[in-house]
Amino acid sequence: MTRRKSREGTVPAPGRLARLIPMLLLTLLIVALAVPAGLAVSPGFLGPTRPPEPAAAGPWQQLPATLSVAAGPGSTGGMKPLSDAAPVPDAAALAAQLNATLKADGAGSFTGVVQDAVTGEVLFDRAGDEVRAPASNIKLLTAAAALRTLGPDRRFSTRVVAGAAPGTVILTGGGDVLLGAGDSAPDAVLGRAGLGTLAQSTVRALQQGGVSGPISVLLDDSLFSGPALSPTWSPDDVAAGEIAPIFPLALNSARFAPGTTTGPRPQDAAMSAAEAFADRLTAAGAAAGLTVVPGVVRATATQKAPQKAPDDGGSAGKVLAEVESATVSQQVDLLMRTSDNYLTEVMGRMVAAASGKPASGDGAVAAVLQQIQELGIPAATLRAADVAGLTLDNQVSARQLSALVRAITSGPDLRLRSALAGFPVAGLTGTLGSRYTDTSTARGAGLVRAKTGTLNTVIALSGYVVDADGRLLVFSFIGNGLTPGAAGNRTALDRTASVLAACGCR
Repeated sequence: MTRRKSREGTVPAPGRLARLIPMLLLTLLIVALAVPAGLAVSPGFLGPTRPPEPAAAGPWQQLPATLSVAAGPGSTGGMKPLSDAAPVPDAAALAAQLNATLKADGAGSFTGVVQDAVTGEVLFDRAGDEVRAPASNIKLLTAAAALRTLGPDRRFSTRVVAGAAPGTVILTGGGDVLLGAGDSAPDAVLGRAGLGTLAQSTVRALQQGGVSGPISVLLDDSLFSGPALSPTWSPDDVAAGEIAPIFPLALNSARFAPGTTTGPRPQDAAMSAAEAFADRLTAAGAAAGLTVVPGVVRATATQKAPQKAPDDGGSAGKVLAEVESATVSQQVDLLMRTSDNYLTEVMGRMVAAASGKPASGDGAVAAVLQQIQELGIPAATLRAADVAGLTLDNQVSARQLSALVRAITSGPDLRLRSALAGFPVAGLTGTLGSRYTDTSTARGAGLVRAKTGTLNTVIALSGYVVDADGRLLVFSFIGNGLTPGAAGNRTALDRTASVLAACGCR
């Protein structure tokens, strides 16, 4: 969990622009070489059982004729195509470089593991089995569990059903907390399902059903159970908006506006969404001659009726309208890229519900850990108190995180490949967008893809990178007991990951 500033809409100063030019050239080179290679030929991404590719080199394997990368310390003259036949870094040579960069700024220490993605060979191990607070790196566990349990293509429905009493409609949450207030935006993730569209569809269904009297709006947010806030979360984090009470429907991932990513959140996100829906229903109903009773209340058990399909007999419980969320894969990309605590906790509860467990905080933890065990990752020492990473009570080792990244990039469960795009790219996207911009870390820009994690005394980075020889490596580094606010710790992580990117360590 990290607070961040967006770099979008800013113009670099001339000095910074000059420093960015090599990075931009390098990024173009990666687009030309690494992405097609990773998609087309790499068993490291697609699993060691994939049939071999033809021996002939395609045009995408050729070095571009119009771009070059300036040589720097440790440079091999540009990244080679990704290949399982590329040489594996020498462990001793690699450790010598990593030990020189992976140093705490003040108090505390770092653990770490680096593995070859294809073979699993451990190339670097510094107390890799020691469990530590991983901060938001625990979101990797939640993302993997969601893709395995729910499936990459699953969508969540927000429905309006007819209440037991005539003239009542019930807005029913189904796990979509990325609702938009207006019309649905089919190409979006945040706002794909819109309450404006839902209201218009509801009015049409009411008209078709011959409803003419005043309409009362009720809210059903009973999908989730248990406390809406974990007792392990700091009240300061709640007040600051790092997290808020968890509900199965919300606007903008429980933010007051779609572009807002920091600051206080609504404390009753479900009711805020229901009130926004009632406003939209009032506007849509007015044009059709329907009136809506002011105010929204939560539905009681007697006000509900078993949900029925639109063509079922009777009216109570009939689904009048529904809108569907972005896919689980798209939502996982978003929670990974932006490190969204609220969306992650909701996803954990949806995993629990799909696993037959209570859709609560405790159920989410149990369901996520069960999926990690079923992946074959040794988890006897792993402890979790939430699934977003807001508490020091979480305890995970660098080896467990590295093994999970390897499962995502190279394991047999192809559903996990959907998480690859969600890893922030160094210097370009998400929580790494403003990092890797100085000379000490520029070698990793555009190459390192990793999940970040930060608490007051914790910093972590877990991800994957293609080294200078075209070898896919996975890694995890965790710092605990660190001096709060010491900038050198983040730099140490970024320099260390940059070493992996530039490595031709033989």
